[in-house]
Amino acid sequence: MTSAAMLSLLLLLGTSPAPTAPQETQAIDAAASAAAAAAADAAAAVATPMPEGYQDMTGSTLSHTRGALRVTMRRNALMPPSGYWATDVVLNNLGSKPLSVRLAFRPSLGEVTHTIERRVEVGPRQRVVTWLPLPISWYSGQLTIEVPGLDPIVDTLYPDNVRSLRLMVLGSSKSFESAVDIAKSEGSVDSILSARFIEDLVDAPRDLAIYTSFRVVMLSGEPSKLPADVWAALDAYAVTGGRLVITRPVRGLETYLPLWKAGPSATVPYGLGSVVTCEKQGLECQQLLLDALKDDPADPVGLVSPVGIQPYMSRDSDMVPLLTSAHAPLGRFLLLISAFALMAGPGAWVLAKRRGPLPVLIAVPAVSALTCLAIIAWSVLVDGFAVHTARYSLTWLDGARARAATVGLGAWYANLSPEPLRLPATTVMLPPEEGPGELADMDWTGGLTVGSGFVPSRTYREWGEVAVVPSRTRLVAKQEGDALRVQNALGAPLEEGFVRLGGKLWRVPALKDGEEGTGAPAAEPESSNVAHALVDRAFTPGVRQRLSGATQAFRADLREGEFIAWVGGPGPMPSSILPAELSGAAHLIRGEVRP
Repeated sequence: MTSAAMLSLLLLLGTSPAPTAPQETQAIDAAASAAAAAAADAAAAVATPMPEGYQDMTGSTLSHTRGALRVTMRRNALMPPSGYWATDVVLNNLGSKPLSVRLAFRPSLGEVTHTIERRVEVGPRQRVVTWLPLPISWYSGQLTIEVPGLDPIVDTLYPDNVRSLRLMVLGSSKSFESAVDIAKSEGSVDSILSARFIEDLVDAPRDLAIYTSFRVVMLSGEPSKLPADVWAALDAYAVTGGRLVITRPVRGLETYLPLWKAGPSATVPYGLGSVVTCEKQGLECQQLLLDALKDDPADPVGLVSPVGIQPYMSRDSDMVPLLTSAHAPLGRFLLLISAFALMAGPGAWVLAKRRGPLPVLIAVPAVSALTCLAIIAWSVLVDGFAVHTARYSLTWLDGARARAATVGLGAWYANLSPEPLRLPATTVMLPPEEGPGELADMDWTGGLTVGSGFVPSRTYREWGEVAVVPSRTRLVAKQEGDALRVQNALGAPLEEGFVRLGGKLWRVPALKDGEEGTGAPAAEPESSNVAHALVDRAFTPGVRQRLSGATQAFRADLREGEFIAWVGGPGPMPSSILPAELSGAAHLIRGEVRP
């Protein structure tokens, strides 16, 4: 034992050592303080045990039978940290005729009247497992299952919310425990992890929305037993910013995940996200999982964080609305209403005194009609019937497979609500999490249709967007001596960009869509990390804060053959099909240049 440790032990035991020099006295005091702090920490650890193990939050099931249809639904399953929680419903058709089944969920919140639904066709003697994504702000509600000619099935569903780290596991709890060497928590002991298991890989969800809601998805089952359409959903999840952990990596993993390439590290960048492979099971795999799950202040839980009305009441200057026209002209309307009140009140009294009651009976309705016409004229001539929007996005181009992975943010405002918006199956619309009323009707049948509530009349709304869609956009670049020939085929005007090619960093000039130009070598101060600087220039602090969960991959330095471009216009998000007047836009696109 060292002398400092011996002295600290003597102090703790109350024994007085021999007189010492001043320097030795200071060392004794420091050692005593350290020992006391260690003793306090140990006592606190004994009083408050550290979380350990994991909780199985798969939930419980309940069954109903109506005629030839037997339904098994799940409730109190794990709620993810953002996006959507989901219930899986097993539909068994025991008869000889096909059944058309409608699933509809309505929250048990008095102020919310919207519905989430999905329609499923179940063939004769067929078993179908379907999933229904539900916004996490709808923490309880009634699921109604309807079949023509049968009494509806109605039951209450709710998720289970926890404070521990949460993940979805494709595989059994046994395979999970053996892979990461974490035991199941017993009784009411706090756990460090909470997991939702899907033991039958054939029943795994095909919806990107369900995976996107989890920070980490783990595959602990046999990869070869996972259906191709589930692999496609996991590929879309990883390329749009998810963290996929595979505990049983197999040869030829790139056949399932086309962007994956073996490297020196277990964590491989994958588009906007990453893929983690555990070569050794046990503590090493456990550490890789915890690293993937850990929170980073610069990387929040969600990829994109649209905000509702409530944050604008705070004094945070970055959380202002992204649309300058995101409010009704209350001041002008107040002047019109005040003028009407004066004319209909004191004005009517003066008119009655001078002209009698008959002119008052004519004047008051006339003034009311003129006031209403003035308000309508203002709405038509100034606000119009257009939808106003501001759009910001990050897009990763996968040129070899002609697709684009996009994480974006849209701010919306309309004088009149637009028509329902129909989107591809690989698109997820993320609503704000602050208020359950800031949502919309959603139909997940054959993709996503967002109906009433998407942009209510005269109401500011923000929606996040995660999508993987086919795309042939590209940036064509070819080095010619000391110059770089560049063609903009990104489908939007290019405002600023950089290319790393031939061992040099090139600055791309502003180009219209389809235009060609000449790039020049970048200046020396720009050669450090142009991608990081471009993210800060393209987005305002408020936009960066909302998209900070997706910007990490874009801030990495450009590799050989890569480009990053800042473009304008409505952007590559699928919701751009909705006609709207663009009030602000900035889109960053990253990928490999095409020769």
